[in-house]
Parts: sequence; structure tokens; C-alpha cells
Amino acid sequence: MRFVMFVIDGATETASPGELSAIDAFNDTLRRGGHFIVALGIGAPSMARRFDERLAESAVAEAQRAQVQTADSLQQADEFYSGFWVIDAPNRSAAEQFAVQASRACNRKVELRPLLG
Repeated sequence: MRFVMFVIDGATETASPGELSAIDAFNDTLRRGGHFIVALGIGAPSMARRFDERLAESAVAEAQRAQVQTADSLQQADEFYSGFWVIDAPNRSAAEQFAVQASRACNRKVELRPLLG
């Protein structure tokens, strides 16, 4: 079964060198067990641009014409996703244990969701 684990960050949090080392060690553990698929960081919501092409023109195009340079993210709260792992786990219980380990490694909240399909 495949799962995604989202790292939940706060507006003022940045990873320390110790946290980065712990994340690397956790990634190595996942790799050794054959559970690692991919892990990446994600830019902050302030870097987001949302596109909606269901209408004749996109919201981004309209914003550019109006010279509005604001971020446009669904995530408007103080917390946001700053990274993720995609893992392969034998079952939900094992994935939950990996989520606990991931939270400890990055010193952040982690949200676990199954991948569908």
C-alpha cells in the first residue's frame, strides 16, 4: 500500500542542521526497508500560484493584468505543508508507525493519507 506523509510546518519554523540529519537518517531507514518512494520539500504558501482554467481566462492572468502579485494558495492558515514522503508500507498500521518516526525525525507534525489508485 502506498501512503503520503505531509510535513506540517509553521510560518516561523525552519529545519535545523540536527533535524536535517535526522531526516536523512529516517530516509535511509526507509530505503533499507524498501519503503522509500520519494521525499521532497515544498515551497511556502507565499510562493504559490493557483490556476483555474475552467473559465475563459485564468485567475492568474487576471491578477497579472491587474498587477496584483499576491500569493494564491488554498492554505491560508498559520500551518502549511512544507514537504512530503511517498512510502510503500505493507498496511495502514505500518504506515502509521512510519508517520510517528517521520514526525520525530523532522520535529514537526505529520499528516498521513493513503494514495488512491
